[in-house]
Amino acid sequence: MTPPDLAVAEKIEGPSGETEELISGSEAIAHACRLADVDVITAYPIRPYDTVMQYVSQMISNGDFDCEFIVAESEHSQFEIVKHASVVGARVFCGSSGVGWFYAFEALAVTAGLRVPMVAMVGNRALDDPGAFGVEHNDALAVRDLGWMLNWVSTAQEALDTALIAYRVAEDKRVSLPCAISCDGAFLTHSQTLVKVPSQETVDSFLPPYDRAEKQLHPDNPITIAPQVNEDWLMEMRRQNDMAMRRARGVIIEVYEDFNAKFGRGGEPFIERYMMDDAEIALVGMGTLAMPVRVAVRKMREQGKKVGFVRVRWFRPFPTIELQDAFATVHAVGVIDRDYSFGSAFHSGVLATEVRSALYPMESPPKVISFIAGLGGREVSADNVIEMADMAFDAAAGGDINEQDTHWIGVRE
Repeated sequence: MTPPDLAVAEKIEGPSGETEELISGSEAIAHACRLADVDVITAYPIRPYDTVMQYVSQMISNGDFDCEFIVAESEHSQFEIVKHASVVGARVFCGSSGVGWFYAFEALAVTAGLRVPMVAMVGNRALDDPGAFGVEHNDALAVRDLGWMLNWVSTAQEALDTALIAYRVAEDKRVSLPCAISCDGAFLTHSQTLVKVPSQETVDSFLPPYDRAEKQLHPDNPITIAPQVNEDWLMEMRRQNDMAMRRARGVIIEVYEDFNAKFGRGGEPFIERYMMDDAEIALVGMGTLAMPVRVAVRKMREQGKKVGFVRVRWFRPFPTIELQDAFATVHAVGVIDRDYSFGSAFHSGVLATEVRSALYPMESPPKVISFIAGLGGREVSADNVIEMADMAFDAAAGGDINEQDTHWIGVRE
């Protein structure tokens, strides 16, 4: 696939040098890399992530972006290259999709263990076999317990903004953890929409240069990277990673406050609430599911049904406090997973299990109904959403919906 010519994209000049451009989610991420002045980018083609590589290489070719762009021979190698580049002081970017993300799994685990503040994009797609290029979330979710921060975006605008935020959070010395930005394959990676692209001056005022300080690997600074410790120090190192992830929550809040002030957008950091003020039941999901869910919520509101929607933005660290607050007065929560966790409690998806855990300590937790929908890129329609909401209303009213069952939506019998 040849990306559209960046030079002919419509640009509308705005305040403070901001432009408005018709671009895809992948191109938005490429713009973020340019604005963040990333030093080293590695690449290996796999759909639907490979469009980011194409946009980056075109910007370099046009003279709009100066970075070290390395095409590796595998997904594993590309992550190893940027990992090493980061420890010697380079700001880095990398990414993959589906089984490519899994091929790099050894490098992904080490990246988190070494506290390397890499920012990566996952163009979410189904895992093989069977072969499919449509969106599922299991690829990115595989690193949820390794020390990676995880974020799901729903628009190209949010993709660009979140990438800038991710560098600020990951590189903060209180955190120093990698961050993966998940962009739903095709629905977001390839779909174009109007995006506000900030000026370089505004980004520079928000995102300081990458500085490893005393942790930089250099001949003049003899330090040990990736030591073999076995039982001697391993638990202490794991505990340090745990404390860094705990601190990340406060840093994320700080960074969003600064981003909102400088860019005039950004919103609530961890979740997005939609029509939740008087909601009796709520639906919750991640990524581009937000579009059909909002459409369905508006339709149901017109019918007098008090339903709301909560979109989880940050999956790691998980927004436990925010979800408890959002669902404090609802009677039932329907969790829509675009993933699966075979053999898990209630045979539900990953998000449903996490939501149940987060709401369990509440004095009067709402009923939680789990749904799996849209696997492999299958469309989740407004009618599908209304069906799920009606089941949540039934559960709230004390109907015969089994909370310990997981409902697969839109599946042929």
